Amino acid sequence: MKYFQAVTLAMLALLTHCSIAVPTEGVSAIKDKRAISPLVSGTPPGFASGTTGGGTATPVYPSTIAQLKTYLTSTSPQVIVISGTYDFGGSEGTVTKAACNAYSCAPAAGGQALLNTLGGCGTTATYNVNIDAAAFNPLWIQSQKTLIGKNGATIKGKGFRLSGVTNIIIQNIAITNLNPAYVWGGDAFALTGTTNVWIDHTSSLGRQHYSFGTGSSSGITISNSFINGKTSYSATCDQHTYWGLELVGSNDQITFYKNYVYYTSGRAPALSGNTLFHAVNNVFSSASGHMIEGTDNGMGVYEGNYFVNCPVIVGTPLPNVRLFTSLAADVSKCGSYLGRNCVSNSLSNSGAFSFSNTDILTLFQGKTNIVAAASASSIQSSVVTTAGNTL
Repeated sequence: MKYFQAVTLAMLALLTHCSIAVPTEGVSAIKDKRAISPLVSGTPPGFASGTTGGGTATPVYPSTIAQLKTYLTSTSPQVIVISGTYDFGGSEGTVTKAACNAYSCAPAAGGQALLNTLGGCGTTATYNVNIDAAAFNPLWIQSQKTLIGKNGATIKGKGFRLSGVTNIIIQNIAITNLNPAYVWGGDAFALTGTTNVWIDHTSSLGRQHYSFGTGSSSGITISNSFINGKTSYSATCDQHTYWGLELVGSNDQITFYKNYVYYTSGRAPALSGNTLFHAVNNVFSSASGHMIEGTDNGMGVYEGNYFVNCPVIVGTPLPNVRLFTSLAADVSKCGSYLGRNCVSNSLSNSGAFSFSNTDILTLFQGKTNIVAAASASSIQSSVVTTAGNTL
């Protein structure tokens, strides 16, 4: 476990260095002047309500990875439509990094090695490995972008980084093959210092699926997405990913709605950095380790979720994490803050999930972008079949 903690501390240091403060003044004005593209399916729920991405810019249809990169990193509003597979694997060659066998099984035995990017190996012996450079180096997406996938659109061997940007929609894509044998090898989505981002109907097989850095990110919604943790390279040596969602932002506000989180062994999520995480109508399934962990006053409000075959929902100890889990005796306490009662969670063959930190409900007071919650029984099948790039 010391290596998991060391990786967390190292990541905090890196993301603090990389975070960029972004002013939020004027963001609403941008959204008010531009409509959402008619090619987008639906509208953003929850905290990302009103996000328009690239607005009604004329759609572009990149046919190569070079064109896709140009559009995503341009300074102009863009509506980008992709279809099929965009394979970045090998396109930037390889890079040599020092690594160590920090976990109980090495990659050759179905485990992961730790890249010594930030000295996380400590005194453990290191050796050199060649990894794919494209997966290691993410695409830095610029503001006012809409990326829409059609016909099973897949980004292979490249993740996305959003730093100091605003007004982005990513919908109906899959991301795969990000150096899965190596911790620090590549993340699917990394965000820091962002505002108004809607990630919807995505499927991810990243080394880490979602990573939020220390810069404040607000107006964020992740919805209808599939976090598929089943992997041939597992830090816990059991084909379950330990690296689901790392949330270390400063006062981040994230709506997590109708997602399917499957086959994890930790960080599902890791709540830290005063993050307010509103988890509504998600399905959490088939975990081998704990689900929730965290430090530094992370906050989670859970309602209408279904937990199945998750024997340990909350890891221990969690000295500063505050949770409200919508117990039957507490659901009416939400009315004064959310404008409605909360909805109870449902657990099947799963561990205890009973927390009543009602003080965090005050953070919802006055908000008009609170997503509605259905009963857990009404979503437990539909979320599993519709989450991911299924549009």
